[in-house]
Amino acid sequence: MAISKVERLMNLVICLLSTRQYVSAERIRSSVAGYSDSPNDEAFARMFERDKNELRDLGIPLETGPTSQFSSVEGYRIDRGAYFLPAIDLDSDEAAAVAVAAQLWESPQLSAAVHSALLKLRAAGVQVDTEAGPANVGPMPVRTRASEPALGALLAAIESGRAVRFGHRPERTAQPTTRTVDPWGVVTANGRWYLVGFDHDREAVRTFRISRIEDDVRPFGPLGAVQKPAEANLQQIVAAATGMPRSGPVGTARVWVADDRAVELRRLGTVVEERTVGGRRGSVVEFSVRSPNWVARLICGYGPDALVIGPEDLRTEVRERLQRAIGSRA
Repeated sequence: MAISKVERLMNLVICLLSTRQYVSAERIRSSVAGYSDSPNDEAFARMFERDKNELRDLGIPLETGPTSQFSSVEGYRIDRGAYFLPAIDLDSDEAAAVAVAAQLWESPQLSAAVHSALLKLRAAGVQVDTEAGPANVGPMPVRTRASEPALGALLAAIESGRAVRFGHRPERTAQPTTRTVDPWGVVTANGRWYLVGFDHDREAVRTFRISRIEDDVRPFGPLGAVQKPAEANLQQIVAAATGMPRSGPVGTARVWVADDRAVELRRLGTVVEERTVGGRRGSVVEFSVRSPNWVARLICGYGPDALVIGPEDLRTEVRERLQRAIGSRA
């Protein structure tokens, strides 16, 4: 089935945004979906020339330059600095709304629509910074994420101002215990979801990782009986409870990615070398890490197309996540 012109242009934009190096016309022909429809070199040259002119007419800053310092072959890329929108600053309420929406988008009914929307946004140069803010929104496929089915019930209870009872595992392998909580709100930190509220069983404010809450959340009591205290800062409570506030990079990762795959990983950093792994050609990408948890989930989402070279703790985290994902599908 032939690819439409609009889809071909979108594929070309994604390709030219995904690398800081200049990409040759020959590589574009072999790797960008839509150009294989051209029957010969002359037809491809005409098609590619029309597409370049159309991108420029649309205001897309297309650049040309040598594909390497040792080559005279001309290549192409998009000037990110001139193309991307400036960073968008969200206040805490706006960031929380985006985070909740991202979680709800993972439902089967909406997942296809949101993936299509995100693809179009990224093709248009809108880069979602998934690490910088308090609401971490990652592109990792749902199959490797914690299911966190309790989230919807907790959000409904918070909205209606009702107390909740649920089973909670203090550790992943521990037996669940029943907790009775006045839920104040849900916060994301370091790639995880947390419920903050007053724990009647402990008679104190407590933080609960939502992935360890059983899906038997039971609201009770009158509507509007539970209200978050005005002085309570949920993000500060979670940061103090987890002991993992992150204000900047905490390390550097080196990840091998297969050619023409794992575009999001390539966009995170810089290609430092070309390397063949298991008979597959690819590149080693180096980038700063702010949220190890989020980075591990992102890498897992690319399966065999991404391989952690270092550091060792990130390799271990990715390996364990993949093993758990395989076990849950067995």
